[in-house]
Amino acid sequence: MILPDKRDYYEVLGVSKSATADEIKKAFRKLGKKYHPDLNPGDKEAEAKFKELNEAYQVLSDDEKRKRYDQFGHAGVDGNGFGGGAGGFGGFDMGDLGDIFGDIFGGGFGGFGGRQRRNAPRRGSDLSQYINLTFEEAAFGCKKKINITKMETCESCHGTGAKAGTQPVTCPQCNGSGQIQQRRQTMFGFSNVISECPNCHGKGKIVKEPCPECRGTGNVRKNKSIEVDIPAGIDSDQVMRIRGAGNAGENGGPSGDLQLIIRVKAHEIYRREGYDVHVSIPVTFVQAALGATLKVPTIHGIVEYDLPEGTQPNTRFRLRGKGIPVLHGKGNGDEYVTVTVEVPRNLSRKQKDILEEFESENGEKNYTKRKTFKDKMKDLFK
Repeated sequence: MILPDKRDYYEVLGVSKSATADEIKKAFRKLGKKYHPDLNPGDKEAEAKFKELNEAYQVLSDDEKRKRYDQFGHAGVDGNGFGGGAGGFGGFDMGDLGDIFGDIFGGGFGGFGGRQRRNAPRRGSDLSQYINLTFEEAAFGCKKKINITKMETCESCHGTGAKAGTQPVTCPQCNGSGQIQQRRQTMFGFSNVISECPNCHGKGKIVKEPCPECRGTGNVRKNKSIEVDIPAGIDSDQVMRIRGAGNAGENGGPSGDLQLIIRVKAHEIYRREGYDVHVSIPVTFVQAALGATLKVPTIHGIVEYDLPEGTQPNTRFRLRGKGIPVLHGKGNGDEYVTVTVEVPRNLSRKQKDILEEFESENGEKNYTKRKTFKDKMKDLFK
């Protein structure tokens, strides 16, 4: 029989004849993804190249076949694992291919790779919930009780799903593996394909008498109240993770986590920026002009501050260490106090006369900014 022309298998995979098994596998993974029919629907050329890649990989990944190929060429392997045909694939094992294409496509190839067995231990899912805090609770930390709804292991069957006094039995069809092997016709010929056992749905066990509490699921939904410690210095949109407080796992797997998303209510006086606190304090015209001892509110209590005479509107001063405690750290931020001068309204005639007399006597000498502005105006309109 005259064999059809075939490209050299090393050339097909783009590797040298001294390539290692790992290099051959990497080359096949890269090119296999490029020409896979699922990624090139309707492309006959890509399909042909993919078949050629599979044929080359099946030979070069097998030490015995590679040895015969290196010695005799295509004649040494045709009829051994490829059914004797130019484009057929006979009955090769898909195990290694399944691993490779499970890596590439994340879900398995021909029923292989990437598939998590249902009877394997699985971690429970996470829960997320908002928690509202006052400004002070976030600043100094606190204990909060929260209500959550979560899946917990059924106490009646202890997670087995079987009625109390009974136990799940091993599936006779898959012998507890949760998977069965079948021989199927594929686009590459016949292959051995592993799939989920239809009898036990991949669990490897069969529950003959389901638990009435959980209806055979092994988990029940419950409302729970838990107490959590809120650390000092936490802020809005930060997330606290409570390990193991999420939904129960399956098949002996660990529970998920509870994620608490922080929301801090706005304060009537304070405004927060990082670990610093900002506050505005109104003072009278007389206090700003003559100076005064102010009682300044901070989250740590009232402190006194000596306001110097002649303080201008929007002057800002800092109180060190009077801000928010540093989260999981040491020390506090600062408090920044902005002075706003309030102009009096609804003055009596006597008050107006006093102010007019003051203005007349004072003239321009104590209004530095006003005098400077007038000088600039003169220069502008000369």
